Amino acid sequence: MAILDSQGRLFGKLSLIDIAAALIILLVVFSIFFLPGTAGSVAQLGGTQTVEVDVGVRGLSVIDPKAFVDELSKAGKTKIIIRNQPHGEVDIKAVRALPRTVATPQPDGSVRALEDPRPELDYTADMILTLSGAAQITDDGPVMSNNKIKVGTPLEIEGKTYRFNASVIGVRILE
Repeated sequence: MAILDSQGRLFGKLSLIDIAAALIILLVVFSIFFLPGTAGSVAQLGGTQTVEVDVGVRGLSVIDPKAFVDELSKAGKTKIIIRNQPHGEVDIKAVRALPRTVATPQPDGSVRALEDPRPELDYTADMILTLSGAAQITDDGPVMSNNKIKVGTPLEIEGKTYRFNASVIGVRILE
């Protein structure tokens, strides 16, 4: 009896293609479970420090913008969600309402920013929130809930009676 027959079977029973496929599957399973990957873990992060994050909110529809800004100021804490991952509560350090203005040309050719007279803007809030919380510091910057916090990162701000989107516009690592 020959080792390989005319149909490419080993000892007339096992196909070489089947053996090769089984070896590839075994190598893949072995590499998934036993070889370390290159993904970082939380254990590789640096120490924890306080981070202040400024977030910009534009065009938030609310029935009474001044009362809403006051409510946020008095709350002191809020929850944030970073890239659909709940982070938990952070402190609200400051809430600054931004004025709604429109560029108005003047008779002498200059341009002045004047209050926007449109009545629909009475129900719109623009503000800058300063949030403070603990973050782990890495070489790439602060990390909250395994998400890097950088300018441009979208956040969701959530409280008892509100949930809205904001964008990070400033990050400060406090010593």
